[in-house]
Amino acid sequence: MAPNQLIREHSPYLQQHAHNPVEWFPWGEDAFRKAAAEQKPVFLSIGYSTCHWCHVMERESFESPAIAGLLNRWFVSIKVDREEHPDIDHVYMSAVTALTGQGGWPLTVFLTPEGKPFFGGTYFPPERRWNVPGMQDVLPAVAKAWAEQRQDIVASAERLTAALRPVPVGGASTVDVAVLEQAVDAARNAFDPDRGGFSPAPKFPRPHELTFLLHAYDRFRAPDLLGMVRTTLNRMSSGGIRDHLGGGFHRYSTDAEWLVPHFEKMLYDQALLSRAFLQAYRITRHAPYAAAAEEVFAYVRRDLTDPAGAFYAAEDADSDGQEGKFYVWTPTEIRAELGAEADAFMARYGVTEAGHVDGGSILHTAEPPEARDPALDRLLKARQRRVRPHRDDKVLTSWNGLMIGALAYGAATLNRPEYLAAANQAADFIWQHLRPHGRLLRRWHRGDARYPGTLEDYAFLASGLLDLYEAGGDPARLHQARELIDGMRDWFWDASAGGFWMRGSDEPALIAAPKEAYDGATPSGNSVAAEALLRLGRLSGDGAIEALGRKTVEAFAVDVRRVPSAYPAMLCAADFLLGPVREVIVSGDPAAAGTQALLATLRERWLPRTVTLLLPPGPAGDAVIAAAPRAAVYRRGAAPAAYVCRDFACHAPVRDADTLAQALEAP
Repeated sequence: MAPNQLIREHSPYLQQHAHNPVEWFPWGEDAFRKAAAEQKPVFLSIGYSTCHWCHVMERESFESPAIAGLLNRWFVSIKVDREEHPDIDHVYMSAVTALTGQGGWPLTVFLTPEGKPFFGGTYFPPERRWNVPGMQDVLPAVAKAWAEQRQDIVASAERLTAALRPVPVGGASTVDVAVLEQAVDAARNAFDPDRGGFSPAPKFPRPHELTFLLHAYDRFRAPDLLGMVRTTLNRMSSGGIRDHLGGGFHRYSTDAEWLVPHFEKMLYDQALLSRAFLQAYRITRHAPYAAAAEEVFAYVRRDLTDPAGAFYAAEDADSDGQEGKFYVWTPTEIRAELGAEADAFMARYGVTEAGHVDGGSILHTAEPPEARDPALDRLLKARQRRVRPHRDDKVLTSWNGLMIGALAYGAATLNRPEYLAAANQAADFIWQHLRPHGRLLRRWHRGDARYPGTLEDYAFLASGLLDLYEAGGDPARLHQARELIDGMRDWFWDASAGGFWMRGSDEPALIAAPKEAYDGATPSGNSVAAEALLRLGRLSGDGAIEALGRKTVEAFAVDVRRVPSAYPAMLCAADFLLGPVREVIVSGDPAAAGTQALLATLRERWLPRTVTLLLPPGPAGDAVIAAAPRAAVYRRGAAPAAYVCRDFACHAPVRDADTLAQALEAP
C-alpha cells in the first residue's frame, strides 16, 4: 500500500501509521489549509508509539479500508505524537475531558477547520461495543451533523474554545505550612495500609507524591508519613509492576495488589521511581531500596540508552501481538531453564500452573528481596531470545533531564561514578544535539532534531543539571542550568498572572494558551521550574531568580489550596520556599580525602531543603564564583572545610565529617 504523508516524519508513532489507508497529515498548516479550502472538519488522533489501545485502534479502524474510506471522504485526518507535542495534547485533552468527563489515549477529537474542538472521546471500536459507539456510527453521524447543523457546531466549538482559555484567579496568593498539612491529611485518608498506594485499582506509582511525603516527614517528623512511603515502595518492589528479571518498573498496576501491570515501560517512570527509592534509602539505609534503584539504572543503561549516551523514551507493552508476552513465564519454561532449582524458584516468585495473564505467571515475591537471586540472571539471558517489545528510540529532552537528575542523585547517594559518567554523557548529548542557536529543542530521533522545546524541556533539564552539579561539582553544569532558566524566563513567563506557559512565546499560538501546574504521571513544568528557580537562587545567591520561583508557587496558590493532593511536586517547591533552607559550601580540592569525606556526609543524608556548593581551588573555583559571586568569601585555603549556613547566616567552618554530621543533625 502506498504510504501517506506520515512517511516523511521521524516520530516512531507516526511511522507506525505511515502505511495506513487513512490519508494522514502531520500537525501543521497544510492540513488546516486543506480543511478550510474543502470546508471539511478535522479528525485529530493523538497517541504515542507504546500505547496499547492506540495499537488496537489502528488495527481495528485505521487499517480498515472501509473506515479509512469514511475518513478520507468526509474529514481531513491529522495524527499527533503526544510525546513530541505535549502542549497540543494538553489543549485537546482538556477539551475532551470537558466534553466527556474523562480523557486518555488514543485521544480522538473532531475540530473545525480553525482547529476548534466540538466532539471527541478516547478509544472508539470499529462498531458499537461495550455500549461505546463505533467508528462506523460516529463518522457518518459527525459528517451528517457538519453538513446539516454546521452553524450550531461552530457556535458550540467557539464556546468550548473560550472555556479552555485560562482565567486569572483571585484570592490568597501564598502557600503556607497549613496547606502542606492539608495535603498530608489527604494522603492519610487515601492511603491503602495493606497494599500501599493511594487508590484502588488501577494503581499508579506517582513517585512525586512519595517524594512530597518524605519532604513532609522531614518537616513534621510524623513516623506514619515515612511508613506510608515504605509500605508503598515495599509493595511495588515485590509486586509484578517491577520487572524482577530485567530491572525497571512498568507503567502501572491494573489491580490493587501491584501484581498485574500494564507492561509498557516509560523512561520518566524509571527516573522518578529510582529517585524515590534512593530518597527512602537515604533515610532508612534499607538495602533493598538501593538495589531497586540500581536495577532501574542497569535496565536504562542496557536497554534505553543510545550509543551516543542519550536515553530513549519507552518500551511497548506488546510483543508478538500480545500484551505482556515478553515478561510472563510458565512452569514448563522455568523448568527448562532452571532444572532442579525450578520448584524452589517458582515458590519464591509466585509461578503457578494457572498463571496470571493468558496462562503465564508474572514474577513477584512476598517481600522485597535482600539480594538478587542468581537464577534471575539465567532467566534474563533466556528471555533475551524472545521477541522483544517495540522500543521507542526517540530522545526527549525533558525525560532525559529527569533521568540525568536521577542518575546524578544515584551517583551521589551510592558513590557510583559510572552513574555520574552516564548522566554527564547524556547531558553533553542534549547540549550538543538539541540546542542549536541557544534555543532548546524537544526531540531527537536518529539524527533529526526538531520542535521548539516546551516548558518541561527547559525546567526538567535545568533541574537535572543542578543535580549533576551537586553530584559532580562541575561548574559548567551550574552555568548551563542558569542559561536554561534565563531562556525559560524569556520565552515562557506569564508577566501578567505569573507562572509559565507550556508553549514558548516564539511559536504560533494554539486555540488556547496552555499553562499547567497539576502533577500527573510526571511533575508539571511549573512545579519543576519553581523548585529549580528556588534551588538556583540559593546556590547562586541571586535574589531575582529566587523571587521568580516564589512568584511561580504563588501563581498557583489558589489551585493548590483547593486540592493540594493534586500538586505534590509543587508542594515540594513550596516546602523549600517555606524553609528554613540550608546552604552548605564545601571548600577544598575535590580529590582530597578530607573533601570527599565532607561531601559523603552530605550525600548520604536526606536533606530536602539543602543546597550544596563545591568550591575547589584554581580555575574551577573561579568558574563557581562567576556563577555564585557570594561564594568568594569562603575560599580560605587548600584545607577542606564546610560552611553550614541557614538562610545565608553561616556557622564557623567545620573540617571533619563527624562535626559536619553534628551540624546537619542539629535542629
